[in-house]
Amino acid sequence: MSSPPKDEFLELPAGKSFMTELANNRAFTTLSYDGPEEGCLMDGGDGSGGELHTKNIESTGGTAWAISYESNIRRVAMDNLIVFSVRYYSPFFRETCYGFLTASNMYMQNHRCKVTGSASTKKLGKTKPPVYCRDNPTECVPGPKQMMAWNQAEGNNANPPNGKTPTYNQRMGFLDGAQDDIFLDEKSEAKC
Repeated sequence: MSSPPKDEFLELPAGKSFMTELANNRAFTTLSYDGPEEGCLMDGGDGSGGELHTKNIESTGGTAWAISYESNIRRVAMDNLIVFSVRYYSPFFRETCYGFLTASNMYMQNHRCKVTGSASTKKLGKTKPPVYCRDNPTECVPGPKQMMAWNQAEGNNANPPNGKTPTYNQRMGFLDGAQDDIFLDEKSEAKC
């Protein structure tokens, strides 16, 4: 795993949203060939490509962004990655907009990021693995949740029932958009 160039960051604007391009081939984005192959769908065509297991919008499992305050990429782990934004109906459309809160704090791509435009001093809570809770919302894990790992040789933290797939949506307790439950409650931090 290599790090991005030293002075290159993905800027995340606090309290705003940011646009990303999701595609199964760079040729279908604005980053290639000056954009003649780009379309509104991630496969550059009619959405039937299915390379990311999304043959139609109903088959999407959602995507998530998570952040870790570890500067050394080798120290980034599931227990210090905190999901801060989720989009239910993705990956499907090429352009996908994610919300980002106003605080300073299965396909994965690493980015070196910095939060811009925030004066907040709120601290992030401790992450927990999400649980499958579609049939019983009271079992959903409240607060900050980890990224999901499933069907891997090791490190799995998502355990849905047989025949079910973990997804970044309400089935696993994620809301669509910025995750506003990731910060510590100031009252719970009070010392006696």
